[in-house]
Amino acid sequence: MNAQQKFAAALERIPLVAVLRGLQPHEAQAMGEALTGTGWTAIEVPLNSPDPYTSIATLARNFPAALSGAGTVLTPQEVGKVHAAGGQLIVSPNFNPAVVREAVRLGMVCLPGVATPSEAFAALDAGADGLKLFPAEMIPPAAVRALRAVLPASARVLPVGGITADNMSGYLAAGASGFGIGSALYKPGVSAAQVRAQALRFIAACRMR
Repeated sequence: MNAQQKFAAALERIPLVAVLRGLQPHEAQAMGEALTGTGWTAIEVPLNSPDPYTSIATLARNFPAALSGAGTVLTPQEVGKVHAAGGQLIVSPNFNPAVVREAVRLGMVCLPGVATPSEAFAALDAGADGLKLFPAEMIPPAAVRALRAVLPASARVLPVGGITADNMSGYLAAGASGFGIGSALYKPGVSAAQVRAQALRFIAACRMR
């Protein structure tokens, strides 16, 4: 199964991307087990985490059925390093055409950050597999609904930033394809058991749509 097939399967099963910002390499195995054990199969380690490439390599090696990779990817060079570590997912807070092109060239799933229709269409034209709507605090469900009215029906849109199990329903009703979940799921210092419990809570919220 290639990266795009993994992404499609992840969105179909549990449309949630775990954002493990601040993950320590020695935690990667336990957090991967906690997430994949509940059915989550999309995991990103932001590159401003400690030694992120080691964590990504651990996830990619030990959880091959999952789509793992990096967030906060800002340059094509970083895309190459994620690929070398075994990652298949590239997520950015912004839209950089060079980052998208390099991810596409390497066969990786790329979700650039966008906040306007112009950015959204440009990212899709560059080959993005989906759109990270960021920061979601500035993009309420009404804005998602308006974007959905003009974007291709096949476009995958994932709000990220401030998403909790309690505010997902409005975005889902507006047409969100999934979400990136950060501090409401994981923050430095939490245990794998706590992450598992939160993962199950988010799954339940998704299935109530």
